[in-house]
Amino acid sequence: MVTVLFADIVGSTALVDRLDPEDVRALQRAYFATVAGVLRRWHGVVEKYVGDAVMALFGARESDGFDAYRAVRAALDIQRALDRRPVPGAPRLRVRVGVATGEALVDLAATHDGGHGAASGAVTSTAARLQEYAPPGGVALCAATHRATVGLIDQRRVPPVALAGKALPVDVWHATGATRPAPAPHEGPLVGRRRELATARDLIVRAVRDRSPRWLSLVGPAGSGRSRLLHELRHAVPTVDDVPVRWCVAHCPPCPEALAPVADLVRGAAALRANDPPPVVRRRLAAALAGLVPPAGLTEAVSALEGLLAGPDAADEAARGAEVAREVLLSLAAREPLVVAVDDLDRATGELNRFMHRLFAAATARSLPLAVVVLHRPEWADVLPGARDRRQRLDVPPLRPVETGRLLRHLLRRVDRPAAEAARLLPLVGGNPGRAAAYVASLDVAPTDMAPTALPPVPESVRREVDARLDRLDGVRRAALTAVAALGVAALGAGVTASAVGHLLGWSPARAVPELRALAASGLLVGRAGGGYAVADPVLREVAYARLPRAVRAAIAGWAGQPSDPAAPARRLAAAAVTASGAASSSAVPVERDRAPSARPARSDWRRRREWRSAWGLPRGASAAA
Repeated sequence: MVTVLFADIVGSTALVDRLDPEDVRALQRAYFATVAGVLRRWHGVVEKYVGDAVMALFGARESDGFDAYRAVRAALDIQRALDRRPVPGAPRLRVRVGVATGEALVDLAATHDGGHGAASGAVTSTAARLQEYAPPGGVALCAATHRATVGLIDQRRVPPVALAGKALPVDVWHATGATRPAPAPHEGPLVGRRRELATARDLIVRAVRDRSPRWLSLVGPAGSGRSRLLHELRHAVPTVDDVPVRWCVAHCPPCPEALAPVADLVRGAAALRANDPPPVVRRRLAAALAGLVPPAGLTEAVSALEGLLAGPDAADEAARGAEVAREVLLSLAAREPLVVAVDDLDRATGELNRFMHRLFAAATARSLPLAVVVLHRPEWADVLPGARDRRQRLDVPPLRPVETGRLLRHLLRRVDRPAAEAARLLPLVGGNPGRAAAYVASLDVAPTDMAPTALPPVPESVRREVDARLDRLDGVRRAALTAVAALGVAALGAGVTASAVGHLLGWSPARAVPELRALAASGLLVGRAGGGYAVADPVLREVAYARLPRAVRAAIAGWAGQPSDPAAPARRLAAAAVTASGAASSSAVPVERDRAPSARPARSDWRRRREWRSAWGLPRGASAAA
C-alpha cells in the first residue's frame, strides 16, 4: 500500500517556448532541487521525472502508517517552497499536485537505487490524472488519501470528476493545509480497563499527596485504548483531597514540528485556541502568566511564548519559548497540583523528550505535586534518568475475549447491525478496541454479495497499522515472519517448523531458530504442538501473505505439500520472484527466460538475487534463496 505524489508545472509548454534554453535549464535545476528537497524531508522517494513532472512514492521502502499524511504535507510544502524560492529572470512557478493512495507492486531494490518503474499499479496513473483537477498552486486528493488524512489535513470536497480510463466519476478533495488533530471522541462504556485505571489514578494521587513527582508510561500498540484510558483518567482525578488538579495535555501528531506539543501545553494552560489572532494570544498569555513570573520579566516571557506558538519548529525562538514554558508549568505546579500528559510520545522529537525530562527533573528537585503521563507503543523505550521508584510502566493489554465480544456487540448495536456478527469479527479483532471499531465501521462498505460467514476485508486503517508494524521489523525477521505466514496459509494453519522456514529462505535451521524465537518472544508468533510456529495475529498473517507477489504465493502453495526437497523451493521461488519483479520493472531488469541457467551471465545472477531479496523485503547482503 503506497501513496503516490505527482507534481506538474502549470503552463510549462508556453513557459519553455518563451525562454532561452540556458534559462530553461536554470529553471529546471531550481525546480527539481526544491521539489526533491521537500520530498526528502517528508521521506518520499522520487520514482521518476517525466519532462517537468515529478512522481514520488511514500511508503514504498517502509511504512509508518502515515504515508498519505506525509505525502500531502510534502505536496503543500512544495507549493510554499516554490513561492519562497523564485528563479532569477523567470516568472513565478505554479504547480498542480495530485496525491493518490492504493496498492502497487513495488520493486524495493529500484526504490533504493532511484530507478524508474519502481511501482506498478493503477494508483500511479490516478495520481497523474488527479493533478489535472487541482487548481494552480493546489493539491487534489483521491478518496483513499482523504480517508487516511481526515482530521490531520484541512480539505474540502469538490464535485466528482471523470478520469480517463475510469468507468465512474471519481470523488476528489482539495487539501488546504495541515490542522492540529482534535481529541478523538470517546463514546460508550469503558470495557475491561478498570484495573489499569485504578492503578494509574492511585499513582497520580500519591504523587500529589506526597509532593513526590511520578512518571507514568501507558504502553500499548495502536488501537489498544491508551488514549481512551487517558481520557478516563482525566475524569477520574479532577481533585485530590478536594484540591483541584490542573491537567495540561498534548498530542504528538505524525511527523510533528520539534516543539509543537509544548506549544499545545501552553495553549491549554492559557486557554488559547490554535486559530486565535495575535492580540488575543498576547492578552491571554499576559493574564495566564500574571503571578507565575516576576512582573519585571512578564513582557519578555510573553514574547518568548508568542514565538513558540507562532513557530514551534524555529530553533532559536522555539527553544527560548520552551524554557519559559517549562518554568511556567513548574510555577503552576507550585500553586496547584499539575498533571502533564503527552500522547504518542514515540513520535516525539529529541527536543520534546529533553523538555519532558528536564521538567520532571526540576519538579523532582523542588518536590512539587506534579505527575507526568506519557503514552507510547511497546517497541519504543524512553531512557529516563532519575530514581527508578519514581517511574512506572503500565501496559495496556489486549481485551479478553468476553470483553471484546461485549465491546463488539455494543458497537454493532450502535450501527443497527445484528449482534450475532460479533462471533465472526472476534478472531480478527484480537482484543484491540481500535480494530473492533474499524471492522464494525467497515461492514457498511463490505461487498453486498459477501456470504454471511465470510470474513470482511481488512479495513484501511487496520491495514496501515499492520503494514507499519511489519516494516518496523528488520529485514531478516520480516522475511522470517512472512515465511511463517505464507507456509501457514499454504498448509491451512498448521504449525511451521524452523526447518521449513530455513528451506524456504535458503537458511540453515540453526539460523532460523533464533529468529523465530525472537518473533515469538515479541508476541508476533505463537508456538504450536510439535515445535512449529504460527502468526499470532490472523490479520497480520493475512497482510504479510498478501504483500508477496502472486507467483511467489503460487510457488509456496505448490511446495507446501512436499517440503522434503530443500532445493525445489529455492528454484521455484527464485523463478517466481524473477517473474514478479520483472513484471514490476521490466525495462530496468531484463529476464532471460530462453537461456539455460548455466549460460546466464554473472550479472543476471546478481540481478535475480537482488529481486529475490526485494520480494521478501530482505536487506542488501542478506542470504537469498536464488
